[in-house]
Amino acid sequence: VGPTVAARLRSLGIHTVGDLLFYFPREHRDYSKLLTIAELPFDEVVTTRGLIWEVKTSRTSSGRTRTVATLSDSTGRLSAVWFNQPYLQKQLSEARGEWLVVTGVKQRFGNKVTFTVRSHELPEKGELLNTGILVPVYSLTEGLPARTMRRLTRWVVDRYAALVPDHLPPTIRQAAGLLPLPEAIAQMHYPANEEMLAAARRRLAFDELFLIQLGMQERRTRWQRELPSGQAFKVDLARIFIEPTPAEREAVQAAATPEAEAQGVQGFRSQAAAGTTLWTSLADQRPFEATLPFRFTAAQRRVLCEILGDLSRSRPMCRLLQGDVGSGKTAVAAAALFVAALNGYQGAIMAPTEILAEQHARSIGTMLAPFGIRTVLLTGGLRPKERALGRAAIESGEAAVVIGTHALIQEDVTFQRLGLVIIDEQHRFGVEQREALRQKGYHPHMLVMTATPIPRTLALTLYGDLDLSVIDQLPPGRQKVITRWRTGARREEAYRLVEQQLAEGRQAFIICPLVDESESLSARAVTAEYERLSREVFPHRRLGLLHGGMKPAEKDAVMRRFRDHELDILVATSVVEVGIDVPNATVMVIEDADRFGLSQLHQFRGRVGRGAHQSYCYVLSADAGPQARERLAIFQEIDDGFKLAEHDLRLRGPGDFIGVRQSGMPELRIADFNDTRLIEEARTLAIRLWESDPYLQRPEHAPLREHLSRFWQAFIPH
Repeated sequence: VGPTVAARLRSLGIHTVGDLLFYFPREHRDYSKLLTIAELPFDEVVTTRGLIWEVKTSRTSSGRTRTVATLSDSTGRLSAVWFNQPYLQKQLSEARGEWLVVTGVKQRFGNKVTFTVRSHELPEKGELLNTGILVPVYSLTEGLPARTMRRLTRWVVDRYAALVPDHLPPTIRQAAGLLPLPEAIAQMHYPANEEMLAAARRRLAFDELFLIQLGMQERRTRWQRELPSGQAFKVDLARIFIEPTPAEREAVQAAATPEAEAQGVQGFRSQAAAGTTLWTSLADQRPFEATLPFRFTAAQRRVLCEILGDLSRSRPMCRLLQGDVGSGKTAVAAAALFVAALNGYQGAIMAPTEILAEQHARSIGTMLAPFGIRTVLLTGGLRPKERALGRAAIESGEAAVVIGTHALIQEDVTFQRLGLVIIDEQHRFGVEQREALRQKGYHPHMLVMTATPIPRTLALTLYGDLDLSVIDQLPPGRQKVITRWRTGARREEAYRLVEQQLAEGRQAFIICPLVDESESLSARAVTAEYERLSREVFPHRRLGLLHGGMKPAEKDAVMRRFRDHELDILVATSVVEVGIDVPNATVMVIEDADRFGLSQLHQFRGRVGRGAHQSYCYVLSADAGPQARERLAIFQEIDDGFKLAEHDLRLRGPGDFIGVRQSGMPELRIADFNDTRLIEEARTLAIRLWESDPYLQRPEHAPLREHLSRFWQAFIPH
């Protein structure tokens, strides 16, 4: 290509023949089904072919040029029309008597029938690229026509696709039933038919998912196997559950490695680790569950056994704990921290906000207090003296449990014996931040938690380096939050319900998407809405304002006032999305709800319904588009967070759903997160290959090892 076209290709990220080979079409238009002229229907995009007889170009009354070619086949004649392409007069006239393939729409204008051409090709001039086939449609840039792009891709596919080395071992290709890579590349650009296009897409999608899963296996190996072993905790289920079942004992015992069993895990003996006196000198000798105001659900017991089985191994735990809003993840985390403390180790929870950290410190501190286990809160908003006292307690080991924000990973925070790291709302943290907290201990066990339900397919891909536990059961007696979707014009209905609930002594949230008013966005701003509500709607009520632009101390003060019922209504932004626990709040009103995804709406709704009273959620939207209306209708009907997450993934895609960049994972170009079967197949084969050849050291795996390194190079944290 010349310098001008080269520059335009570079703007698309195409610098080499290889780049162009892997610059795949965003779609294909099926112009492959050739109809005879007599078969052509009206008002549909179709493809036909005919011999060129006559070509005329004229000018319309509006000044446009109009080129008409008369085509015929054995079934009839057709007038094919092009607008504003006068150069076709010469080109088509020179091709009289030759076949012309055209794609377009047959239309009737009065007594005349014409065929408005969208693309055409002379088969005798060479291979069909623009019609008569499954035509590739590429993302383009200004000055780079679609025909030029197809000519270039056809050229490189014909000459270079066959030279691309296939990095997948033959055994993997055969096990998954995949095309060879050169054939998949060629068919992805210019497929012979729909079946070959599907096969090519499947091969290329498998490659992406397989490489991601291999990268996850490398992460897991570096974390669990390459590094020296961590600490196997001694686990006595009788100290956790009121009545541990034989099956639970067997499940935890079976999870322990031989090394851990040799250290005394087998039989669940309750003596302390060497030098640890906490195990036998607790202030309260009852089981952990006996001090709680509730009993663990079956789902909580199941995931606790999975976690305790991990803790009983010397290989550090890497587990993701998912649970819907209100499913009881905090109590499970507290039980894991309890076991760490019994073994003489410290545990730490890192939360994304000060409000959530303070709430965890209060609730977990209350759960552990009967046993004399000290919990310390460490956040950036503490006074210097409080922070210094907290750091000293952490360094001396006096603080067995530490709960905080990013403040935990500051250089001046030193743990005496950190054995368990828990990351809450883990998608709010980058890979580097999670790693920084882990580095505070000597290969500690790690549990990451989220209240944002993640579809299984996405969890297997984003967190393939973690084992997955799911609390899929809510505590008994938890009432369903009544959800109503209303247009903005019916806002008064929501306000009447708020007033009614306040009169009964309850409290309410009102959520707005913006902090300040915007000229470009019509969405309601929380500051202006707070003023309006205080002045015009609820002048006799106590309102509070909360948004992310406030100082941490200000936010904490407002939340404390709302928690202590010094405020009736909290007008806030999405800062209340996670971790706000006010059982007396029974109404959630969400303004401009079409601006939020389903999972985020579900998090807002989870802020109410946490007490004994019936709760309500109003989602208001004045200007929802078709997709937003579908989303809000789904939200009104479904209260299962995992089902909503599946819908959210389908409607919005993975990037918006979870923040792919934040997870440290490459973005996918071909693969679809909704393809459950292919994801699980790629994961199974990746695990099998990695276990048989960790780090792909065998000579026959060298091409795959090099390809994996290039694929992940920009994403693996070092």
